[in-house]
Amino acid sequence: MPVSRRGFLRTLTAGTVAGSVAGWAGDALVEAATLAARPERDREGVLLLDSNENAYGPSEKVMWAVQESLSRANRYPFRDYDSLTEDIARLHNVKSNRVVLGCGSTDILRLAAAALLGPGKTVITASPTYEDLATYSKAIGAEIITAPLTPTFAHDLDAMLAKVDSKTALVYICNPNNPTASLTPRADIESFLGKLPPTVYVLIDEAYHHYVNASARYVSFLDQPAGNERVIVIRTFSKVYAMAGLRLGYGVTEHVLAEKMRSLLTDVDLNCAAVAAGKAALADSESVRNFVKRNMDDRQEFFNQAMARMLKPIDSHANFVMMDAHQPADDIIDHFRKNKIRIGRHFPPLTHHVRVSLGTPAAMREFWRVWDLMPNSKMSM
Repeated sequence: MPVSRRGFLRTLTAGTVAGSVAGWAGDALVEAATLAARPERDREGVLLLDSNENAYGPSEKVMWAVQESLSRANRYPFRDYDSLTEDIARLHNVKSNRVVLGCGSTDILRLAAAALLGPGKTVITASPTYEDLATYSKAIGAEIITAPLTPTFAHDLDAMLAKVDSKTALVYICNPNNPTASLTPRADIESFLGKLPPTVYVLIDEAYHHYVNASARYVSFLDQPAGNERVIVIRTFSKVYAMAGLRLGYGVTEHVLAEKMRSLLTDVDLNCAAVAAGKAALADSESVRNFVKRNMDDRQEFFNQAMARMLKPIDSHANFVMMDAHQPADDIIDHFRKNKIRIGRHFPPLTHHVRVSLGTPAAMREFWRVWDLMPNSKMSM
């Protein structure tokens, strides 16, 4: 009997793996995984273009791994942590004792804050940038110092350096930056590192690394280490690997800090499905290439549509776009909300910019249809 998409997904989430796999032919299971729908709307029918998720994933191999892992859901997953850690270490050509696994890269941000900050310490970030590190830092009594982005939306490293003092323990650089999808040049970051006091760590968040177009301006600090032990680099499986709901991320740093960060984890921090999916995702380079190519095409089409409406997007190096909308961001967000589409929230001080996560072509056609319903939106060339 043919296996429906809905039936496969129900089985995938129900936890009845052992019985269902035994009763399915291999070809039918592959077909079901290939055809399984990736929902673009939530249960209330709202189109989700707000959280920079991969609208196409996870890959078939990752779904297979999740399906198989549920047959071991009665066992604690820590027995598989070392294997995933070794895969990551091998990928980045580092020793496994330098790798820290976390429940999403936000967990790594929390660990870095807990290991390095506290009352009397400060952390320096850009404004605007991803805010979770600041949230965790405030919770443990640290002070947040911010510096505005440059006119080209790069981190203003000179301004950040000028704010470093004896209380500074950590600097956060999100590259590409969220919410602007902009780059800070590699050469500028290297120069910045060389000017910092030896007591200051730098956390480089490479969540959107895979989406960056090849350029001399950007080189990952994992692909080409800076030779500086004060650097922490974090990655996530939530973006190109399309595993945001499984919560898996990691950091790479010098082994002493890595050990301190691991000591702050809960005893069993990851679930079996996330660990299995992570291993499958790292091995599935073909799907990553396909996701990157799809994103490039979707991003270019977004720019085409935006420019046709005389809008001015910031040059994007991620799977989302921020653009000057020529009107208050809150008004636009509210308009889309009323039309059952979620886009990114307001990001001060960019009061007239909106952030839009890239979806499938059908989702983006609906986005532009709703955009054109706004008053004063007919600004085509």
